[in-house]
Formats: sequence, C-alpha cells, structure tokens
Amino acid sequence: MQTKAILAQADVLNVLDAAQKEADSNSWPVTIAVTDDGGHLLALRRLDGAAPFSAEVASHKARSAALGRKETQVFEEMINGGRTAFVTAPLQGLLSGGVPITVDGHVVGAVGISGVKPDQDVQIAKAGVAAITG
Repeated sequence: MQTKAILAQADVLNVLDAAQKEADSNSWPVTIAVTDDGGHLLALRRLDGAAPFSAEVASHKARSAALGRKETQVFEEMINGGRTAFVTAPLQGLLSGGVPITVDGHVVGAVGISGVKPDQDVQIAKAGVAAITG
C-alpha cells in the first residue's frame, strides 16, 4: 500500500498567510483559494476590496490546478495557442493563477488566485506555495 502526504490545517494557513502577504505588499485585492489534491476546497480568503466574483474564479483555478496536476497557465496557453476545443474540458478556471502544491513529486493540493492581472495572480500563488515547499 502506498502512503501520501496531505495538507494539514497548519499548512493551509501558511499558504494563505504567505499569499496574502505577497498580495498586501503590492496592494492587490484578491481572493486566495486552497484545495486538496482532489480539488476540494480547504480554505478561501477574500481580501478587502476583492470582487465577489473572484471567490468563485479562485476556487475553480485551484481545483483545475489540483486535478490537472499543472499550473492553469498551461491550459490557458494551450487554448490561446489554438487548441480551442479544450474549452469544452470538464473543468472551469482554465486561466492563469492556479498553481499545484507538490511534495516529493506528488500533488497534495493547489492554490488559486483571482483579482489582478494573470502574472500577478501567478506571483501570489507561487508565494503561497513556496511557504510550505521551500
């Protein structure tokens, strides 16, 4: 039988806090979502000034990154590169800003950010991931 790492509540809080620190340091009003490896929401933090819509988008980005086992930017680039049929995939949130959390080569969860420019969403998500992966 195999065993796997999972995100503990302390890990989730570290991710949220690090992502918020990155967003706050740039005055970016975003929503931060963290999921487990199956894309199930573990936490959501909507910062002051973030649009309500961003909560839904961040959750979908995190879920897509967890289930797809890659950054959602890859999916967005695939669609923008001409593979438009991929928009019919049974996932939502195929936009930049979803980043998987990988431990020992295995995805244990993901972070999704929504509220600012795509590269800024990614920057915040990666800051959250780095808080627990180094």
